[in-house]
Amino acid sequence: MSASQSGTKQILIVDDDPAIREILAELLAEEGYAVATAKHGQDALQKLHDDSRYCLILLDLMMPVMDGWASRRRQRLDPVLTDIPVIVFSGADNLAQQAAELAIDDFLEKPVDAEQLLAVISRLCDSATHSGAAHALPHHQTNPPCGQSAS
Repeated sequence: MSASQSGTKQILIVDDDPAIREILAELLAEEGYAVATAKHGQDALQKLHDDSRYCLILLDLMMPVMDGWASRRRQRLDPVLTDIPVIVFSGADNLAQQAAELAIDDFLEKPVDAEQLLAVISRLCDSATHSGAAHALPHHQTNPPCGQSAS
């Protein structure tokens, strides 16, 4: 039985850095999510077409082959994929402006704060409807980033 058949919520992590994919996948698996990963936007779109029942996409913007901007634009044009919520996580400057241009659901700056990430994921995955519009507010790091201790 697949994760979607058992009711487990699926999340797609899209990042070219294997360490980030692994850390986020472990964190989300510990929280009970089924996780798939993609190393660039083209890989992500293929995974989405293979199984479009993801509750959320975590998307980096700067990647080789196909970056997050191109991937998000193509996702929005596909009627099967357009309503899947997206959280952009990036170290890019002017992230709030980019988030609005991409009509994403939320964004987090790298390094990603684990508690903040889980709160946003819970809000979006547990939401019955997704508008697809950007309601992004800047997030400030208040806790140690994912994979780092407070010391």
